[in-house]
Amino acid sequence: MLINDFIKLTSSSLWAQKLRSFLTMIGIAVGIAAVVLLTSIGEGVHKYILAEFTQFGTTIVGINPGKTTTMGLSVGVFGSVRPLSIEDAEALKRLPFAESVVGLVQGNAEIEGNKRTRRTTVYGSGHDLPNAFNMPVRLGRFLPKDDPVAPRAFAVLGSKVKQELFGNTNPLGQRIRIGGDRYRVIGVMESKGQVLGFDLDDTVYIPLARGLELFNREGLIEIDVLYREGVPVDKVVAGIKRVLTARHGREDFTITTQEQMLDVLGSILNVLTIAVGAIGGISLLVGAIGIITIMTINVNERTAEIGLIRALGGRHSQILFLFLGEAIVLSAIGGLFGLILGIGIGQLLGLFIPALPIHTPWIFVIMAEVMAILIGLAAGVVPALYAAKLDPIEALRAE
Repeated sequence: MLINDFIKLTSSSLWAQKLRSFLTMIGIAVGIAAVVLLTSIGEGVHKYILAEFTQFGTTIVGINPGKTTTMGLSVGVFGSVRPLSIEDAEALKRLPFAESVVGLVQGNAEIEGNKRTRRTTVYGSGHDLPNAFNMPVRLGRFLPKDDPVAPRAFAVLGSKVKQELFGNTNPLGQRIRIGGDRYRVIGVMESKGQVLGFDLDDTVYIPLARGLELFNREGLIEIDVLYREGVPVDKVVAGIKRVLTARHGREDFTITTQEQMLDVLGSILNVLTIAVGAIGGISLLVGAIGIITIMTINVNERTAEIGLIRALGGRHSQILFLFLGEAIVLSAIGGLFGLILGIGIGQLLGLFIPALPIHTPWIFVIMAEVMAILIGLAAGVVPALYAAKLDPIEALRAE
């Protein structure tokens, strides 16, 4: 059978049953569109969360009190551990690779200023926070490098707190009360927006020692170390362990590198992307069933034609490839329609819902089209094998 004859037979059969072929293509198109759209949303969320997570830099190591066990619980839940202290943070600053070391304590307190009152998140932190977390100051300055255990009563406002308390008035030099204690405002942070659900603009920053006193805490909730670019992270972890173990007498703390956090986060988001893609893949089963159905009907309706081709010398393999070709053409065209539909809906969602992150990598587009063709191939095998095995004499007798 010549290639031209093969193409003519395949296309004429599909064209002769236009409505049936169109409905089958629609089944594949809907499945592919669902896969493309859902995986695009999943990949968009993946990229968005990773971008949010890494905007503070990728050379940060976090240290938390309590040693993580294999059960994922801190020893501090069941026993006593030495809390992380301001002195621990000061000791870590002497490490040769440490560019910034920031101790943190967090809580919620009532803020009073300019005859207005509101509750907000208060962070006790060190003066290195803007450098460590890439958080610039818009007005004034951040907390100065004071005596770490007896700092002055200074406060830096987040942009939202500044607007709520002082409106368009310059707050620098103004006095505010935080939990009953008086502080002088020396700076306002640049707007940072929400990061993973936390509003960084609705915050107030005070010195670390005063934060511990305000929230009546014995130790810090975390110490973050920003290390120099190019230093192996294993060397960083080893140095931190050496200093803190010498101070605590044992390893009663947990060190988490940015790489570990990104690996865990990435694996979770990959599972999410695969899961939503699999949900869309269920729609493809409907399209596959449609191809099996239409190909089976085609074989039954064209039994006499198959007998004639076999009587004229057509081989089993030619009959097989003829019907497989029809199935592949149906699925390939349906897949293209599905790609256009899925990408188009994704673009429209991006226009009408800008907050919804959507990203469609080209590799997903290629994989979706290949998937459509493979589904057509798999769905067409059984009808094609049945057609190829028909006895030519019995087929010619069929009406």
